[in-house]
Amino acid sequence: MTGNGPPADLPSQGKARRRMVAVVVLAAVLVVAAGLALMLSMRPGAAPEAPAQGASSESPVATTSPGSAASSHEAPPSSEPPLVPPPESVPGTSDTAPATPPVRPFPESLLGQDLTSIPGAGNKIALTFDGGANAAGLQSILSTLDREQISATFFLTGTWAAANPDGVARIAAAGHRLGNHSMTHPAFTQLTDLMIADEIGRAESAIVAAGGAPRPFFRFPFGDHDSRTINTVNSLGYVPVRWSGDTLGWKGTSGGMTRESVIQRVLGGLQPGGIILMHIGSNPDDGSTLDADALPLIIEGTRSAGFGFATLDALLAG
Repeated sequence: MTGNGPPADLPSQGKARRRMVAVVVLAAVLVVAAGLALMLSMRPGAAPEAPAQGASSESPVATTSPGSAASSHEAPPSSEPPLVPPPESVPGTSDTAPATPPVRPFPESLLGQDLTSIPGAGNKIALTFDGGANAAGLQSILSTLDREQISATFFLTGTWAAANPDGVARIAAAGHRLGNHSMTHPAFTQLTDLMIADEIGRAESAIVAAGGAPRPFFRFPFGDHDSRTINTVNSLGYVPVRWSGDTLGWKGTSGGMTRESVIQRVLGGLQPGGIILMHIGSNPDDGSTLDADALPLIIEGTRSAGFGFATLDALLAG
């Protein structure tokens, strides 16, 4: 019977109302619980939540547009290995100074200088030879020095030593001094301190591998130096040695030089404690070896002028 009796779905509506009340009550409980948790976390001395395993403890970096004030154009840190060995093998490269500074193999009085003469040597000069190109004049030079019983100093690049290991061994076996002339003969004032350390370190390794010992003498390629580069070389255990006279024999006959002009440049510039610069190799254009050819008469003329010969080791007497 239909009439005015209660709707047929009244029980269903009652159930829906009860469900709604339950949901509201549950939501209220969750809100209260969340509020209590927030209050507890904000108490003074409350420990921060530990980050999840593997998560970074650093705050994320905000991303900014290229035109914003916080935008950076710096490159990310390089993952490339350093140019030089670890600080313990190359003095002066560590952020923290060693407890005991390394002992320099030369007197403190030589610091900060690119030496052009040997103090206190009297009427003696030092013969020095640079090796960077080839070894064309080496045999003649060694034979002359042996015959005249004179010791000289040979400043070698690492590339020369690597290409002429037998030449390095012969120079050392004859009792001559060796010096470091860099690895690749660059202009040092154009290099960073780390690049300088790399050049000197690699050259030393090449010379030592061939049987030589270059410390503590170093010669700047092209003579190019300033106070910074001198200090850097000193920090690596070397003392820079320049020259008082350059034969210019390296220019060769194609550069207007002759054997006689080479001889005259030395004899005309003799001075107490002078350091003479010559070269081992030949001129690349004409193949001449003017320094090697002139050496016998240079020695004869030097002695006739009342001068003798000293080695750069006299510098170390201090």
